[in-house]
Amino acid sequence: MFKNGFLESLSKVHFYVPLIVYIPVIGFLIWKAFFDVQMTILGFIGWMALGLFIWTIAEYLLHRFVFHFYPKSEIGKKIHFIFHGVHHDYPNDAKRLVMPPSASIPMALALYYLFLFLLPEGTVYAFFTGFLIGYLVYDMTHYALHHANFKSGFWKNLKKHHMLHHYSDSTKGYGVSSALWDKLLGSDFIKDKRSGV
Repeated sequence: MFKNGFLESLSKVHFYVPLIVYIPVIGFLIWKAFFDVQMTILGFIGWMALGLFIWTIAEYLLHRFVFHFYPKSEIGKKIHFIFHGVHHDYPNDAKRLVMPPSASIPMALALYYLFLFLLPEGTVYAFFTGFLIGYLVYDMTHYALHHANFKSGFWKNLKKHHMLHHYSDSTKGYGVSSALWDKLLGSDFIKDKRSGV
């Protein structure tokens, strides 16, 4: 994708790297929530659940309106290709299925400071714990959808949903770890009762 070897290395990542980067961050956030701001267990669970829920919306909106925004300028087209176009051109490239830290860390920092500004004091630690857990579930699910064979109906349906996005209609099926927002916002695939698709 890049002529420069260093830049090329920043665009590829093994699927487990986000776990190595973000699990310690999640641990630190949990420690801050309980030992720094002395959050109650119920308060922590509530804010964490809200963070997880907001992640599901962010996942859908980012995929639909950022990753599938098609700019007209040449530089815009190159940036789009780097961020998401390459994944649609090479959907089974194992090193381009999770977001590399070179992109995810700046985005995570920007979102953390946005939430720090918007949320009541002390709640960001629990909220961002849920948000990051949602992100990791998304990344690991995305990798699995491309490389695992599932027996369970839930996972088979989720894989089918994502494969339809890749191979049938990329203007639908933006949810990766869940099809919930596609169903609610009208971007789900219309099921053909005869074929089951």
